[in-house]
Amino acid sequence: MLNIRKATKTDAIYIALLGRITFNESFGHLFSDKNDLLAYHERTFSVSKIENSIQKENNVFWIAFDDGLPIGYAKLKLNSRSEFLSQNKICQLQKIYVLKDFLSKKIGWELQNSVLKDARNIGFKTVWLSVYEGNERAIRFYERNDFEPIGTHDYQIGNENFNFLVMAKRL
Repeated sequence: MLNIRKATKTDAIYIALLGRITFNESFGHLFSDKNDLLAYHERTFSVSKIENSIQKENNVFWIAFDDGLPIGYAKLKLNSRSEFLSQNKICQLQKIYVLKDFLSKKIGWELQNSVLKDARNIGFKTVWLSVYEGNERAIRFYERNDFEPIGTHDYQIGNENFNFLVMAKRL
């Protein structure tokens, strides 16, 4: 049975582990130096980092469970401006990750709907996100859900440089 709810500080341990696993599943093969990948994990997915992030006023995390097993999470950053958007009431879908074994269950779609419904109810008008240009599955997912490309940017992790597509959607 699927259960999606807002995450609390006590969920940080689940989110930290999900973050490491899902990031590896999605991007691990792109790293020529696995030490860069491990350093990124330590910076981004430590339990203390996630605990602190959950407690920030502008961050809202959701976590998905299937039959009690944590299988995915999403993070919305409220009041997050983008260089590609000029209007107010903007938020950012910073993360949405689901364990590979559960992708066929449409958990990403359910997480996204929970996040966007909440953003709309709070009064946000636009949501934006960055998606790795090589992640065609994710890009198709966002296009099917009415996100449109609005720009590009790059991001450096260790020795690796990644190109990202920036997409946005009116809520």
